[in-house]
Amino acid sequence: MNAFRESLQTLGWVEGRNLVIEARFAEGHMDRLAGLATELVRLDVEVIVAGPSTVAQAARKATATIPIVMSGVGAPVKLGFIESLSHPGGNMTGLASLLPELEAKSLQLLLELVPGLTRVAVLMNPDNPLHDVRDAEAAAKMVGLQLVTVRARSREELPAAFAAIVKAQARAVDIWGDPVFALHRSAIADLAMKARLPTMFKSRLDVTTGGLVAYGPDFVDIYRRAATYVDKILKGAKAADLPVEQPTKLTLAINTKTAKALGLTIPHPLLLRADQIIE
Repeated sequence: MNAFRESLQTLGWVEGRNLVIEARFAEGHMDRLAGLATELVRLDVEVIVAGPSTVAQAARKATATIPIVMSGVGAPVKLGFIESLSHPGGNMTGLASLLPELEAKSLQLLLELVPGLTRVAVLMNPDNPLHDVRDAEAAAKMVGLQLVTVRARSREELPAAFAAIVKAQARAVDIWGDPVFALHRSAIADLAMKARLPTMFKSRLDVTTGGLVAYGPDFVDIYRRAATYVDKILKGAKAADLPVEQPTKLTLAINTKTAKALGLTIPHPLLLRADQIIE
């Protein structure tokens, strides 16, 4: 949000002078999203910024006329949000996240990090429209890993999910991007550490709170870029005519302190490739 506001200011939009931002946050309770989206529509805002996929989906259901700028939405064409990246159509545009497409690379990185890894767990939220187990299965097959799928909708369901991972004898866990998981990233990192499980996240922010490794788009940069879409729409552009951007910046972050606690040695070539190392 700070990057989003700063980018708006550089484009000439200053809160309290020529701009009002109505911010709403579900605090990890996805059942609140529909009401929050409807509230924004009733306020007759000129544009809605929404991400990731669950949030964008709620905004899309709330309005077919107010422009919606997606911020880090995975597979927007597959989810039916837009017609194509180059010609979105409808009232949605913005920035995709590429997360489903990056899944095989995420698992490959876990293979490099965990010697002898053969079975990996993937943690999904069944309420997230982007979390398609077929994508995870295809990625695991591509890199030669056995897959264990576990699901959690809330903080309360996370301990049982990790107990299931341990019972299935998976030796690492891949956490898919999700608002609930982002809100409880510290709890996930703690549960993984207690279970002695290396973790793969999608945002470098997760690694700063104890996750082992993260690989994915720079979400701060995505929100910074989202401001340019808002600027264009407020100046008269139509969402249907603004091509959807793919991430231009992918980041690899590694927490060497977590690796040491797990008894893992990070291969030197991997450290050289890392954009951020937390020690």
